[in-house]
Amino acid sequence: MTAAPPLHAGLAAGGWGRLSLVEQLGNVGSEVGRACRWQGQDDRLATNAFERALELLDLTLADPRWRSRLKEIARAREVLCDAFTARAEYGATLADLDKYFLEFALAARMKR
Repeated sequence: MTAAPPLHAGLAAGGWGRLSLVEQLGNVGSEVGRACRWQGQDDRLATNAFERALELLDLTLADPRWRSRLKEIARAREVLCDAFTARAEYGATLADLDKYFLEFALAARMKR
């Protein structure tokens, strides 16, 4: 069985490592925002955005520069999964996470 190709092939090939943590999490937020926007309207589009967000978080977790931040990045991934599947173990919604990650996108834009 072969693994599926990465959804963000260019980023998985090394481009992700050129971004700061704030930029990486801001990009995750773009996908979370899409998942939030499509949730309840188009399940396929919402799921695709959710899967892209997970892939970006996985790329962030694999980035050796953030070794000291692995716990909080992994927790963000866990809360995202919980919110998308509506298990409500953490009580966060996709809208909550959209707001959370938006702050990273805004911070990244201010640094340009």
